[in-house]
Amino acid sequence: MHRRVASRVPRLRDAVQVGLPVAALAIMLAIIFWIRPAAFSFFGFTLLFRFAIPLVFASLSQMLVIMLGDIDLSNGSFVGLTTCVTALYLENAPAEATLIYVVMIVAYAAFGVLIYVQRLPSIIVTLGMSFIWLGASIILLPSPGGSAPDWLSEFMSWRPPCLPLPIWIAILAAGVGHFFITRSSYGAVLRGAGANARAVERAGWSLIGIRAATYAAAGLLALLAGLTLTGLTTSGDPNVAPAYTLLSVGAVILGGGSFTGGMVSPVGAVIGALTLSLAGSLLSFLQVPPTWQIGAQGVILFLVLAGRALTAERTQ
Repeated sequence: MHRRVASRVPRLRDAVQVGLPVAALAIMLAIIFWIRPAAFSFFGFTLLFRFAIPLVFASLSQMLVIMLGDIDLSNGSFVGLTTCVTALYLENAPAEATLIYVVMIVAYAAFGVLIYVQRLPSIIVTLGMSFIWLGASIILLPSPGGSAPDWLSEFMSWRPPCLPLPIWIAILAAGVGHFFITRSSYGAVLRGAGANARAVERAGWSLIGIRAATYAAAGLLALLAGLTLTGLTTSGDPNVAPAYTLLSVGAVILGGGSFTGGMVSPVGAVIGALTLSLAGSLLSFLQVPPTWQIGAQGVILFLVLAGRALTAERTQ
């Protein structure tokens, strides 16, 4: 009897952690639809969540790093570099673009290993890498320019059946992430590497290999964020995504993640990204000045975290 109760408590806690950002998202959508009923349509949902797609991938990338107990401050600069490479090379020189992508992902994995081997603070290493990514972006493309491949722009404007493309991508990303991180045995090992690295190492797993693979996967997801952003903006820009760094961290924490490592939720991170991306649209409908948007996102994050703290005491 006690075991059953004990096993239900973590499940209840996980449900609450995901349920709070879902409730926040539902409330925001209800306000928008009340102000502008025409937004409740296929086209309306597409416009509301169109630019949430890159943030979803950036948030999942940040989630993998936070899962290891680290934090990635180079996320946004990496996305900006990806847009520059994509806009300059992917259309006319796909082989060169692919090679650059591979080098970028390998570099992502390398500094993840460097953090572990040298016992360096991830916040310092990733901050330094953000300047490297930004510098490379400016060298390649000093000012916004280039053009996205036609197939990429057409895909980002594609209208699939039943649901808008941003919703399909969010569902697919959340489902795949939930399966690999939450349900699979290897996902348990990855979460264990962040929560109790010594226990995972004693079980025979290579922590260096785990960190290299996790950071490489984070780099791949950040690359997808840059590709989708290029398809939406149809050009490259070194400074197109500086806010993604903090927004991705906020989305992970909003969705139930923790800086202690091992405690993350792919579904929650995706919902958190959708919620934070919707904040700007909500303020626009409320006719609030754009300068207040970042503050509003912080208020939403604070309120949900306060709700998590209150519910956590009741579920313990």
